[in-house]
Amino acid sequence: MGKNLSSLGGFMALIGIVSCVLYFANVQLRILFWVDNWGPAVGWAIRGGLIVGGAALFFLFGGGDDDKKKKKKKE
Repeated sequence: MGKNLSSLGGFMALIGIVSCVLYFANVQLRILFWVDNWGPAVGWAIRGGLIVGGAALFFLFGGGDDDKKKKKKKE
């Protein structure tokens, strides 16, 4: 389950970063076309939340499964 959450976190962070870059080219991802409906400040808050939340999931659940497998192999 940790591996799935880590992958989801990586995907969320990547989508947030891509959305930030594309914003300056006046392009939006289809999945995030709605983020600027409430104004640019809220749009940036949502993008930042995606990046921070995704990175948190990625780093919190990234190595959990590998550590357990290494401990079992050593025993």
